[in-house]
Amino acid sequence: MNEHSAKPHPLDHVVLPVVNIDLARERLGKLGFTVAADARHPFGTENACVFFADKTYLEPLGIAGVEESEASARQGNVFTARNQAFRFRCGEEGLSGLAFGSKHAGIDHQNFVGNGSSAGEMLQFTRPMTMPDGSETIAGFKLAFAGDLRAPDLLLFTVERVTLPADRAALETHANGVTGLIEIALCTPEPAAFAAFVSLAVAQSAVEKTGFGVNIAASNAKISLMTPEGLEAYFDIAGSSADRGLRGRAILFTVADLAVTEAHLAANGVTYTRKNNRILVKPAPGQGTLFAFEETR
Repeated sequence: MNEHSAKPHPLDHVVLPVVNIDLARERLGKLGFTVAADARHPFGTENACVFFADKTYLEPLGIAGVEESEASARQGNVFTARNQAFRFRCGEEGLSGLAFGSKHAGIDHQNFVGNGSSAGEMLQFTRPMTMPDGSETIAGFKLAFAGDLRAPDLLLFTVERVTLPADRAALETHANGVTGLIEIALCTPEPAAFAAFVSLAVAQSAVEKTGFGVNIAASNAKISLMTPEGLEAYFDIAGSSADRGLRGRAILFTVADLAVTEAHLAANGVTYTRKNNRILVKPAPGQGTLFAFEETR
């Protein structure tokens, strides 16, 4: 476990590459999410985030400036380089990265380097942020990246907020009743092979073995590394045994009342299925990964 961390990092956000932000906004709105204002990074990418009451969020990621994004990747920006690589290998949409909250990204970076798991140089940047009341604030971030050459399609990183944005409570209420994220499902035919890599990014040394792989507990969510069989059993998705890397395949949201979620999806004409007390919504344009909804127990 990281020396500076008495407990595991929390899951901070999930990176979801999308064809374009407008399409993501339309799809996420249809699913009953409140979507924040568009925000542009200073290196050619943009997002329109979905914030939750548990302080996690989704980051649908679009490319605002192709040339700017490509130039930053050539200059060693790990975030844009890996976004480009993901889109080339996996298509324009999917789940490409998990970010974990940290108070010391610099120490995380040293840990990643020391373990032979650094994906490259740290990234520090600021960007303007529009608050729900229309006011502007500046958000500042430091990112440390972990990578595994055997898993080119999943980037893990820690994020340290240098300046904290003001209250975003107005954005944390969603028509579908979602209050937060409780599990991220990653798929690989060999879960044990990637346990150490994920544990390092989460700063969690304990690994729980399951019938279908391993679970690693962030302080606020579970990161499940499961075989294609496990993915099918829990989420009804066919995973490929041919791809031996590690792929992000599903997000499990927690809701107060599943009937509210179901009614909203039905009213908006969203196709879904029920399984094991969960509602499953398969990927669709603007939503590059499976979304599952479960009632808070």
